[in-house]
Amino acid sequence: MKSYEEINRKIESKKAVVLTAEEVIEYVEKKGLEEAAKEVDVVTTATFGAMCSSGCFLNFGHSAPRIRITEAWLDDVLLYSGIAAVDAYLGATQLRHNDPANMDYPGTFKFGGGHVIEKLVAGKPVQLFALSYGTDDYPRRELRTYITIHDLNQAIMVNPRNCYQNYNVAVNAGERPIYTYLGLLKPELKNASYSSAGQLSPLLNDPYYETIGIGTAVWLAGARGHVYAEGTQFSSLCERGANDVPMEGAGTLALTADMKKMNPKWVRGVSLVGYGVSLALGVGIPIPILNPQILKRTTVKDSEIYAPVVDYSQDYPNRTGKILGRVSYAELKSGEIIVQGKRVPTSSMSSYAYALEIAEILKDEIRRGEFLLSPPLERLPLGKSMKPLPIRGRSQ
Repeated sequence: MKSYEEINRKIESKKAVVLTAEEVIEYVEKKGLEEAAKEVDVVTTATFGAMCSSGCFLNFGHSAPRIRITEAWLDDVLLYSGIAAVDAYLGATQLRHNDPANMDYPGTFKFGGGHVIEKLVAGKPVQLFALSYGTDDYPRRELRTYITIHDLNQAIMVNPRNCYQNYNVAVNAGERPIYTYLGLLKPELKNASYSSAGQLSPLLNDPYYETIGIGTAVWLAGARGHVYAEGTQFSSLCERGANDVPMEGAGTLALTADMKKMNPKWVRGVSLVGYGVSLALGVGIPIPILNPQILKRTTVKDSEIYAPVVDYSQDYPNRTGKILGRVSYAELKSGEIIVQGKRVPTSSMSSYAYALEIAEILKDEIRRGEFLLSPPLERLPLGKSMKPLPIRGRSQ
């Protein structure tokens, strides 16, 4: 058994043994579980992909004369301003005003909240337009100016749902192309799309949330952040394999960090034809090797992780619960899976190469003594399921 304090002392003295979740598989096969658990202190996990349930709180500071903002836009993207006078929340999926009506053809979404967040993190100027009804203490009724992130008092990324533990493989068994948050799905099972780093993904390496919990330190787009709550749609009560790894969506994480400390490489606005906009983020999470069992869970391979294949033409939109089968991430990453007897080419909405780079960066930061671990203040809940929305009254 090791403690967080013991591991952090080794990190501070630059003596910690740190491996990525990819490297540790071979290391344990070579050394054996018990011996490797004595030697390895931290395993780094990571993912990079679109995370729609993301956004940020911004504080603009007070103008002269003051304004009590009731409506506001950044580069024509609407902010939520129903809080204090110059605070606002920018959601990653909020569309620019008149987008896509002013585009070449409907369904082409070119700009939204995720793109504004990308510009802010990159230090680029954005236009703020704000309106108010005016009060005695906040008399200004309109404001238009250009700002950068350096002008803001705070720019804090606050994401309600990131790092899905597992996810669907999307296919289209219908007769026409459909446009989804997992990209274009061709008819008659002509392609499949998925989004996960598989064996590198954080919660797949900690399936029962033994080390990742509320208060856990995370690497969020280059900044040190933390888990502030269970993510929305968190569902630990799920079907699991013999290795305890979920075979469907399952857990999620709510993450926060200071945008002023982020690296723009890992914050990218995303445009999805026929669907909308989003934000691609890089996340890295260290797993302390407190005992052999925790280490064993970090050795999970792509061939041992299974995801459900779901028809997005009928079953997904209508929530039938039906799946067309399950496939491993090794099969998905091979470029082809078998669905209902058909060979279906695959593509990923997440980047394994970027996830591996993040895991390496985090490993290096820990080895240099620059990233200490933090024990969870509270474990994420077990035995929790996700409730559907009940439709009552006349709405159908």
